[in-house]
Amino acid sequence: MYYRARGKFIVAHQNAQIRGVENIDVDGRLWVGIAFVGFLNNRDHTYLHIRGRFKARGHVDIGKGSRMDIGPGALLEMSNCHVTGSARFVITHGLSMGSGCAISWGTEFLDEDFHSLDYEGRRPPGDPRIVIGDRVWIGSGAKILKGTRIAAGSVVAANSLVSGVFEEENVLIAGNPARVIRHGVCWEK
Repeated sequence: MYYRARGKFIVAHQNAQIRGVENIDVDGRLWVGIAFVGFLNNRDHTYLHIRGRFKARGHVDIGKGSRMDIGPGALLEMSNCHVTGSARFVITHGLSMGSGCAISWGTEFLDEDFHSLDYEGRRPPGDPRIVIGDRVWIGSGAKILKGTRIAAGSVVAANSLVSGVFEEENVLIAGNPARVIRHGVCWEK
């Protein structure tokens, strides 16, 4: 199903549902549930629930089976990004993704704990927003948690649990908990 939603160039598959289309700003085009990878199925449902703001710049693809819940007051920003499919975004504060990012299947982005935990010596919480630099590749099954910052040109290995600030560019981040395991990494789409 191809359609223009209130003057915005949004193309959605027939099994895609977008709630809150009025909260989406598109400067370019946004494809929802169109991107196909062999293990995905045309019957996979893609669901976007945008209660905050979603700013899509350039060409942004949200692959089949992906789910987004952008909470009231939250901001999701993507520029020329590709999400393969079956990704989960639960954003209550903010997620900023630089230009040219590649997000593999089964990834999760979560910027809130939805509970509190207090203990002696606990550091006060920092900024919970997630910031991903330009041309970052996030491997399948990776989980990106609140307050994470990943510098440009970096690669996150599959199934990594990422929490923290990674300021050095062009590194390979891997593990649970994730840490830098290689420097001087360069990747191509």
